[in-house]
Amino acid sequence: MAQIQVTDLTFCYEGSFDNIFENVSFSIDTDWKLGFIGRNGKGKTTFANLLLGKYEYRGRITAPHLSFDYFPYQTEESDYDKTASELLEIWKSDIQEWRVICELNQLDIDARVLYRPFQTLSQGEQMKVMLTVLFGGQNEFLIIDEPTNHLDFNARQTVKEYLKGKDGFILISHDRDFLDAIVDHVLVLNRKSIEIQTGNFSGWWENKTRKDSFSKAENAKHLREIASLRRAADRSDRWAEKNENTKIGFDPIREHDRCKDTRAHIGAKTKKMQARKKGYDIRIEREIRAKQGLLLDMENAADLKLMPQKYGKDTLIYAKDYSFRFTDQELPLIRHFDFCLKQGERVFLQGKNGCGKSTFIKQILAMSEENDPGSREIKMGEASFVVSGELKVGSGLHISYINQDTGFLHGTIKAYCREKGFDESLFLAILRQLDMDRVQFEKPMENYSEGQKKKVLIAGSLLTPAHLYLWDEPLNYIDVFSRMQIENLILKFRPTMLVVEHDVRFRDKIATKIVEDFR
Repeated sequence: MAQIQVTDLTFCYEGSFDNIFENVSFSIDTDWKLGFIGRNGKGKTTFANLLLGKYEYRGRITAPHLSFDYFPYQTEESDYDKTASELLEIWKSDIQEWRVICELNQLDIDARVLYRPFQTLSQGEQMKVMLTVLFGGQNEFLIIDEPTNHLDFNARQTVKEYLKGKDGFILISHDRDFLDAIVDHVLVLNRKSIEIQTGNFSGWWENKTRKDSFSKAENAKHLREIASLRRAADRSDRWAEKNENTKIGFDPIREHDRCKDTRAHIGAKTKKMQARKKGYDIRIEREIRAKQGLLLDMENAADLKLMPQKYGKDTLIYAKDYSFRFTDQELPLIRHFDFCLKQGERVFLQGKNGCGKSTFIKQILAMSEENDPGSREIKMGEASFVVSGELKVGSGLHISYINQDTGFLHGTIKAYCREKGFDESLFLAILRQLDMDRVQFEKPMENYSEGQKKKVLIAGSLLTPAHLYLWDEPLNYIDVFSRMQIENLILKFRPTMLVVEHDVRFRDKIATKIVEDFR
């Protein structure tokens, strides 16, 4: 066992005025299964890159006799026609192929995937191959960055069981179920601090909830005490001033019992009252100092709003014996599918990657504009396909759609709002409620993190009044706090939804119906 020691770490990106890390110190044992948690844009991937030596920084990161490796491996588009076996040399030149094959056996994957062109592998297969390469090395501390993105439920379960049997890594993830099953420590980037705690995500969250409740109570107590002390200080100040004013200007006829000798007594009394006020001021400052820092790490998630519309009919989508096939494929992607979506339902489509879930959603989008049931050949984009059976989408149905792909986002937020017809101030307000910093609003969206791009799509969907919300993997890259925020939003407004999402906690909390083994 070794330790990674971080001492007085300070880092900011070139051209930025704000530090990502400032005088941060902590230590990590290399045999930990460490879950790394934090808001989008708070520096999780940045810290991983600092460990990998990609950026210059102030302070020290010491890891004697230790090297680092990072998942996922970067693959150039020009290399996609190479086999996974050939890519091993690019990813990790000293890896021995037999070690990778042994790791593949643990994931129950046929070793022949190594000899197929990488681009022909499913996303799940690509991720698993990369993981086996990662763990096929020796004497390395591993950084695993969001391995569950784009993985279906079964693939997540397989990877979960695989990682449970491993030691010595940092796992960056927003999947609560995944974190709970795997990690034994958590490293948390709070708003103003960094903390390390033994246990899994749920244990940390329970402690955080308890700590936040205590901090709120302490903050309220200090506020009450400060208010009481201010009132007392004001009274003493008024009494002192009033008393001081009686030293001079008295009427010797009406106030015959007074004389100049009383001035000393009045002065002493005034001094005593002024000293009392000073004492109150000192106590106020002490209470203010005690109050400082209590709420700095508080996660006060803003209440988001949604604008679901009521549709005139009970049934929004209906499918009977529906099949879908690309014209260049022999077998149908979707076969004899029966489906019904009624108003108020929140239906989750569950199935393997590549089984047609996203395709079905895109067909609904296409049919919302053109209702023409029956067998026909259609062109959507560049792909030609044939459908048969019946798919009906309600006439005049307003749909709000979140695409799983964010690659089309470019330009500024302001330009995007103009293009989509969104109210800019409302759009930015939603992004702020999703914890995006204002400084991001001036940047081109192509420079956003994947989590920030996804929040742009979510904000657009929330601003769109709709009868039906079609969300295709909306939570990929979204931080755990925003996930909870969105859960609460959906439970409050109860929109009609058709969702593809593999986050088990999210699904179990908001789904009214699950279509399993979609095909």
